[in-house]
This record gives sequence, structure tokens and C-alpha cells, in this order.
Amino acid sequence: MIRSELVQKVADENPGLTPREIEAIISTFFDQIVDRLAADGRVELRGFGAFSTRARDARTGRNPRTGEVVDVDAKRVPYFKPGKDMRVRLNV
Repeated sequence: MIRSELVQKVADENPGLTPREIEAIISTFFDQIVDRLAADGRVELRGFGAFSTRARDARTGRNPRTGEVVDVDAKRVPYFKPGKDMRVRLNV
């Protein structure tokens, strides 16, 4: 599902909301998740899962096109851990 499909699904289930209102709600939802993760936080949605970040150490990598050795900086990457309800539904 892509963002526009999500907007359409919410619009179908909430005919009293305008497309602009739905887009604002969805944008706010995603922005809050990203802002919380950027602040090194955690976002838990019961029954769905938890978003957090994990640290990756600096390392030496290779450019796959040229084979050239490049330094990759340390960084934080997003991590998602599915909730129990999701795992059960996926493995039915």
C-alpha cells in the first residue's frame, strides 16, 4: 500500500472528512513518528508494532560499480519490531 492508497482508504471509511483534512491527519501521524525517532525515541502502536532506531558503527565498504573502497560513517537506522497480533495474523 502506498500513501495515496492509504489516503483513499481513510476517505472511503470517513466520508465526512475532506481530502485535505485526511492528508493533514496522515502527514501529522507520520511526521510525529519521524520526529520522535529523530529525538532517539521509540513509538509503539499496540497490536501493530514498535518503531525505534539502532546504531550502526562506522565501517569500510565498497562501491559495487567500481570496487573502490569507501568509508561509511556511523549512523542510526530505523528499526521495526512487529507486535504479537501482527505476527499471529501473518502466520495463520
